[in-house]
Amino acid sequence: MSEPTEPIALNFQNTSIAFASKSDADLRRMHWLFGMMNYPALVDTGTFLVKATLAFPLTKPLTRFIVKATLFKQFCGGEDIEDCRPVIEQLARYGIGTILDYSVEGEKSEEGFEKTTAEVLRTIDFAAGHPAVPFAVFKVTGIAPFGLLEKVSTKASLSATEEAQWVKVQQRVSRICETAYRKGVRIFIDAEETWIQPAIDHLAYEMMKRFNREQAVVYNTYQLYRRDGLQLLKEAFAWAQEQGVYLGAKLVRGAYMEKERERAEEMGYPDPIQPNKQKCDEDYNAALLFCLERLDKIAFCAGTHNEQSCLLLAQAMQEKGIPPQDERIYFAQLYGMSDHISFNLAKAGYRVAKYVPYGPVDAVVPYLIRRAEENTSIKGQSNREYRLVEQEIKRRKKG
Repeated sequence: MSEPTEPIALNFQNTSIAFASKSDADLRRMHWLFGMMNYPALVDTGTFLVKATLAFPLTKPLTRFIVKATLFKQFCGGEDIEDCRPVIEQLARYGIGTILDYSVEGEKSEEGFEKTTAEVLRTIDFAAGHPAVPFAVFKVTGIAPFGLLEKVSTKASLSATEEAQWVKVQQRVSRICETAYRKGVRIFIDAEETWIQPAIDHLAYEMMKRFNREQAVVYNTYQLYRRDGLQLLKEAFAWAQEQGVYLGAKLVRGAYMEKERERAEEMGYPDPIQPNKQKCDEDYNAALLFCLERLDKIAFCAGTHNEQSCLLLAQAMQEKGIPPQDERIYFAQLYGMSDHISFNLAKAGYRVAKYVPYGPVDAVVPYLIRRAEENTSIKGQSNREYRLVEQEIKRRKKG
């Protein structure tokens, strides 16, 4: 372990650092957009109209233009990898890495799964030649049928057709992780709904056994809004120790709370989600410290928009004399959100990366709608963004 470093003051309210990359026009657009998101009724109406008008040839071009100039510009890097270059280069100028996230959803055919696999492989190729792209990422539901993952998770009997499909899924995951390993690119496997997560975990751990012998290449994702999230992380570490491999862990709170609770109620099983935000925060912070205490065998990414969790981890690193640039620890936030966290952490020397979604405008609309709804539903999220942008606009006017 390195000698203790001098404490670095972190101030997430420093908007001059947070929005240094934004022009005055960018700030005005953000101010308007997050202002709209403060009104749930407006978001509900807007998302309904977007879905409806994209379905009609006459209204589709105008809707596409409006979406691209607003939500897409705020939350996405471009329509393809090459289109994302300006965003990647701009973030890199401020010491922030990019995680290219192909955010096209709803593929259900073998052809679609292969197309998504090929695109993920392209992101790995791109990352291999660009130090500013420290990770690649994929969702297993982008390359596998949802229903098949559910059956595998419950250990239900598979038909001959399903067995053949499962073999193909494993081959796709293997191709992605082997390519990442061969090209020296770390790869995240995103977490999804609890009722398909066992199949995803199985795939992740099989890949770790093959590719995490020397260091963490494959990272599984742990959702700490689950009641059992912290325990699953601890069990994964115990398993990794037994196997003699490094554990790669991406720690998030989670993204499927409403859906999880509705399904639990409908099907009559215990709610898998934490009883309240405080318990979720406690477990998330405990997970951060658990990983930090075992840094010789764990590499992890704190995927969070929570200021207190970021401060906790940064302070714990300082107390232990772990330099901010330690490659085993990353902070990550979504592109278009929480710049006050990302840019201030990067300015203080920490390793930070932004998830930068990309894909054709029409195809990423489901992702964009979720971002709008999330900013509206999470208490204070859009208001926090709005307030910080407003603060920076006022600061520039005074300056």
